[in-house]
Amino acid sequence: MNICVVGTGYVGLVVGTCMSDLGFEVTCADNDPDKIDALLQSRVPIYEPGLEPILRRNVREGRLRFTLDTAAAIAAADVVYIAVGTPGLEDGHADLSGVDAVSELIGRHMSRRIVAIIKSTVPVGTADRVREIIGRSARYEFDVVSNPEFLKEGAAVEDFTHPDRIVIGCRTAWARDVMNELYDPLVRTGRPILFMDNRSAELAKYASNAMLATKISFMNELSRLCERVGADIEMVRKGTGSDTRIGPRFLFAGAGYGGSCFPKDVRALVQTAKAYDLDLKIANAVEDVNFEQKVVLADKVLARLGPDLRGKKVALWGLAFKPETDDMREAPSLVIIDALLAAGAQVSAYDPEAMTVAQRILGDRITFATSAMEAAQDADALVLVTEWNEFRHPDLAELKGRMRGLRIFDGRNIYDPQRLREQGFEYQGIGRP
Repeated sequence: MNICVVGTGYVGLVVGTCMSDLGFEVTCADNDPDKIDALLQSRVPIYEPGLEPILRRNVREGRLRFTLDTAAAIAAADVVYIAVGTPGLEDGHADLSGVDAVSELIGRHMSRRIVAIIKSTVPVGTADRVREIIGRSARYEFDVVSNPEFLKEGAAVEDFTHPDRIVIGCRTAWARDVMNELYDPLVRTGRPILFMDNRSAELAKYASNAMLATKISFMNELSRLCERVGADIEMVRKGTGSDTRIGPRFLFAGAGYGGSCFPKDVRALVQTAKAYDLDLKIANAVEDVNFEQKVVLADKVLARLGPDLRGKKVALWGLAFKPETDDMREAPSLVIIDALLAAGAQVSAYDPEAMTVAQRILGDRITFATSAMEAAQDADALVLVTEWNEFRHPDLAELKGRMRGLRIFDGRNIYDPQRLREQGFEYQGIGRP
């Protein structure tokens, strides 16, 4: 079975690489010459643990190819994955222009019966839209399958090869047979393939991300209450997460969520509901709480050092929106940096993987250090934004010797407050007394 994956961004590259590793012939197509040039040299343009060696192996063994000629790749395919970006527009709707363009190419260039698989995150009703666009020029039978991805950045390869579930929306029995053949190697351990209609599959993706974002925002809001009443959000988290009906995951209070999925997907869900004259009050509140949470750390710094930070240096540990990625999309660090710079602070930052991306975004507005300790040199305050493992156990004696003011603002609650205070640091976390 020949597979074409259109789009070599985060999702498309993981899907194409992992499908080739299952033994399928895969061609990944994109219209970005720089990206394809890098991939032809087996250079992975994103940071994702474990992806590069799998890509290199399958390129070497001839199962994985990259091309700018999308039309030819579609013509040679039995299955076409649509994995292009669907960024959020200013009004919150998803931008489907890329999906539309690929659908048009499929209709014009398909040379046999095919299954078109929508892997991009798309609003309810997109499969119908894609089906109509392909059908305008299609000369062969086809079906459009909704197959949303549930990949966590930093663990995408593991999530793809060991999925919790595979959600598939389709109409025809033969498309269902194709999907079973594609994913049979991934469900031998008993994880389910859930077949349903297209619209339910599309909504399942948004519902999953909105539910996870809700858990995060709920705990972030509770963290503010904890600070008011003198409770510890970490103890509240343990007491709540031990309930098997709730579970411990995504209950960590912090500096707010970011990335390519949660923010735009919550907004898109809200906009979808509005199109059907519904107001999703919980989803709206989730977005509002998250926006407010991103400024909490900066507010703590300003409350402690004063509103005028001219002459003050603040060190930031972590720039990516989460560990094990270089993704800076909607990262809390960007909001924190803007607030600190607006108050006149000098900001020095370090991240193990996101420095290049951050430099493209921030330019010379801040100083980029070559290590965590260099960032902390002569700092009046240290703000922990991203919980990379290398930040969890710093040499406190060295840190104490480098900093000018021994104030630590822990945006992910990874430090032991008592230990830091015993070492002479002033500590503030999120939702901790």
